[in-house]
Amino acid sequence: MDLTPVVLWGLGEAAAGTPESDRHLQNYTCSVARHLTEFVLSADTGLLDGLFMYNACDTLRNLPEIIESGLAEKGRNLPLIRVHIPMALPAHTDVSAYFKNEMARLIRELEALFNVTFSGKKFIEAVKNVREIRQLMLAAENRVAEGRLSFADFAEALTVCRFSPFDEQTALLAALNNGNPHCSPGHDSGPGVIVSGILPPPTPDIHAIESAGLRIVGNDIASLGRSYASMPEIREDPGAYFLDFYYQHFPCPTLLYTGDRRTMSLLHLVEKTRAAGVIFMGEKFCEYEYFEFLHLTGRLKERGISTLEFEIAGYDTAHLSALESRIEAFAELLKQRD
Repeated sequence: MDLTPVVLWGLGEAAAGTPESDRHLQNYTCSVARHLTEFVLSADTGLLDGLFMYNACDTLRNLPEIIESGLAEKGRNLPLIRVHIPMALPAHTDVSAYFKNEMARLIRELEALFNVTFSGKKFIEAVKNVREIRQLMLAAENRVAEGRLSFADFAEALTVCRFSPFDEQTALLAALNNGNPHCSPGHDSGPGVIVSGILPPPTPDIHAIESAGLRIVGNDIASLGRSYASMPEIREDPGAYFLDFYYQHFPCPTLLYTGDRRTMSLLHLVEKTRAAGVIFMGEKFCEYEYFEFLHLTGRLKERGISTLEFEIAGYDTAHLSALESRIEAFAELLKQRD
């Protein structure tokens, strides 16, 4: 519908402080929500024409009204578009009709808000573009696993993609896969590890992992690997397309209906990449992540896979030295086993 979607994740650098969001959110709210709220409330008028939100977690479920109230204080009005994603287990409840109705309602709301008309032909073009972009992201991830691209450059490029239109994303990812001279290579030897979390770790943390001689052979990060792992079939009907995406989405702890597949998906990723270890980077105050860490680490250790867990909070680098020491010790352990 000729709208440009930007994904408001990883805004730590754009919102260095959080004075606006601190007036509205508790201090135990995760950095994703705090930086998102700060960016929206402090952004220049006219930068955004609307805000689309859904119930990915308890925090984001309740955020639209808080943002709406904060904008009203400033005399600003930003259209808020909401959909409710059912969190029922597919084996227990058939939500197909409800979900398709939510997608149809979303289309009607967008048409009315922005005076646009839905086009099935343009929808298929957009689906093909998204599919191509996801394939390019997977190809770039494979280059990281092969040691031809550093994970730091990979994560930075995909962060830029979240704020770019389709054509710019395609060009950026194509350059990444064709050997961008400005990018650094990774490691093609040493123990392989998978990194898991909500957001990619801050760049200094990635450098610490790669400087310790570890190869990042896969990622289970919500804003990276989990977002482009699913490849729904090309369909003209948006309801059918998004229902397929809903059911086939790569398991994520914030999507409760995928919980039964979560453990086996991670174990399969470990087996496929032949990783020797998994590094869990817990987003501070994300209960969804922390609730599953104990179970996942237990299942991995049963299979002889070492794990390292640490906590990140946005772009906090105050404890980088201590973190580097833990990563180096973990790398030495894996090298001895290797």
